[in-house]
Amino acid sequence: MSNFFGWEVRNLPILGLLWREIEAAPKPVPENSILLRVMVQALVIVGIIAVDVAAGVATDELPLTVWAAPLSIIGAIWSWYNRYKRNIPAKFCLAIGMLLALADFLGRLVTELSDTRLVLGEFLIQLQVLHSFDLPRRKDLGYSMTIGLILLGVAGTISQTLTYGPVLLLFIAIAIPCLILDYRSRLGLESRIIGKTSEVKKKRKKISLLNATLSPKRLTILLLVIIGLGLGIFALLPRLPGYQVRTFPVSAPINFDVENFDGRTITNPGYISQGRGDGDDSDGGSGTNQESGPGTLDNTYYYGFNTKINQNLRGQLIPQVVMRVRSQAEGFWRVLAFDKYTGEGWEISRNDNAFTLNRPRWSYQFYVNWPRNRFENETREVIQSYTIVSQLPNLIPALYQAREVYFPTEKIAIDPDGNLRSPLELREGLTYTVISHVPYRNQDILSKAGKNYPESISKYYLQIPPEIAEKVRQKTAEILASKNKVAKESKPITSPYQKALFLAQYLKQNPNYKLQKEPPFFVEGEDLVSAFLFGYQNSPEGEKIIGGYGDHFSTVLTIMLRSIGIPARLVAGYSPGEFNPFTGLYVVKNTDAYMTTEVYFPGYGWFAFNPIPGMPLTPPSIEKNQTFSALMTFWQWVAGWLPSPVTGFLERFIGGIFRWVLGIISWFFALFSQGWQGIFTGLI
Repeated sequence: MSNFFGWEVRNLPILGLLWREIEAAPKPVPENSILLRVMVQALVIVGIIAVDVAAGVATDELPLTVWAAPLSIIGAIWSWYNRYKRNIPAKFCLAIGMLLALADFLGRLVTELSDTRLVLGEFLIQLQVLHSFDLPRRKDLGYSMTIGLILLGVAGTISQTLTYGPVLLLFIAIAIPCLILDYRSRLGLESRIIGKTSEVKKKRKKISLLNATLSPKRLTILLLVIIGLGLGIFALLPRLPGYQVRTFPVSAPINFDVENFDGRTITNPGYISQGRGDGDDSDGGSGTNQESGPGTLDNTYYYGFNTKINQNLRGQLIPQVVMRVRSQAEGFWRVLAFDKYTGEGWEISRNDNAFTLNRPRWSYQFYVNWPRNRFENETREVIQSYTIVSQLPNLIPALYQAREVYFPTEKIAIDPDGNLRSPLELREGLTYTVISHVPYRNQDILSKAGKNYPESISKYYLQIPPEIAEKVRQKTAEILASKNKVAKESKPITSPYQKALFLAQYLKQNPNYKLQKEPPFFVEGEDLVSAFLFGYQNSPEGEKIIGGYGDHFSTVLTIMLRSIGIPARLVAGYSPGEFNPFTGLYVVKNTDAYMTTEVYFPGYGWFAFNPIPGMPLTPPSIEKNQTFSALMTFWQWVAGWLPSPVTGFLERFIGGIFRWVLGIISWFFALFSQGWQGIFTGLI
């Protein structure tokens, strides 16, 4: 059959000429080392598995190992048995297969321009499978090793968990003997030993040396040394801000009917049917949260993500990872803000004022029209990419003041409080990117902010039930007055910023207001703030319980500030979560969700204060340097095992060394700014 195929091709004008030229060329020198071929094939298969494992975190559409690994093995075996032949018909078929793979790649590339890594990885695997049928020479095996390394790199860019770690270690363990065998083959040592059996006895010393290089003991030592050096370099390498090339990861387009999407509906699976927020009970959630009255908290979905929330629920969340975030700076992943206090919870009074945003059909980019000249403070652009791990409500977490949103639906919505909403719930595997302009927090400047609040602010963010207004105002004034008594200061606190700061610290540090594990329910008509400050009516006989859940602290601070004329609102979101220095991602759980208080300062906007005990007073600062985050994380782990005096000494000692080294580096590079004279001075 192959001879007939060759005869037909030889009669064609152009292909016949090409065929004859290939036949006239000298035959390539084949690679006869079976062990090298096996190790190279294992290296390629590990690369394929790495892409499959990493891609499986973000999507379930790429089961590559199932078909790619067996075909690659079959191709390698076929190539071994035909390594002395020219295999011209097979090469023509492989060329046609590669052209078909290229056509498929270009077709998929058009539809997935937002994130081409998986498309490129799959294309490379297809080429490698075809290439495995043509591996006569050592050079061809080298190409396969290179492809395996590239596949490992692709997997590293898309991996979001430590499951990539064992695959990386396996790749290194295979790569070491593979490189040794390749080097021996280049020197001709393998063929010399096999081909000249009569000289084996004369070269026993040389042969034993060669075998020693592949001994398990030596390979294990070499592997441990390489891993140790790699971890050391990994810890010392600076983590510079990513996304310098402005191509952001986004999921493939979601085909969803958005014609009836008006942005007013919030769908939280943790709420029962009335949790939609639009009066439609047909598509409600299946959880246990209810919008009013005593009840049980849903143990999966956070209750604070709804148009109306009920803080008369009791229970605990079962920890579960909900998303992973890659960000240029850590922060409070803001989800939802509330302006109207109901006595037992909060609601969004202007929910019907939400409006939709549209994007071009050729781009995933939504522009959020924040008034840029409204605030005077300086901001920093922070890029965040979110990957959803567990289903969430149709609310889009983002750092404060999102300017651009890259989202896979045709529409999103935003309400007057800046809450971003999706047409559908955030499902597992969804990826999107947000660019926020986060304001710098300058305490001196904010302390000088005035009290000329716009009507649009004072109308909505000073609301407080009249039956508790005077009582809360008196309590707040009493707390503020106590500062002067304790600190023996004659000058009263007049700045809204200082008042907010002191009240937050007071609630956080006052031993009377405790974090209650299971506070009593509010009775009908009882107010949350009154119960928190003055005692629950359901307190056991002879005992007065004050305090509450962590979110109750934030509610109380918000109402206390409103009672003295400072605009404030309640905001729900997530803490940064646990930073993984190996992946560079923040792992966020449902238990990281909490509520905090945002205070308005004329000319500067909203800034958060957190009164919850055991948590930072303000959100993480964008000024925090994360260049050596991996090294800092490792040091924090080590410091946790050391006594405090030893930790303090090492911090001063290592800090001094770092300052000295950085000073020398800065001095050396400063010489380059002085021209050739400075360069020669530095070299001398």
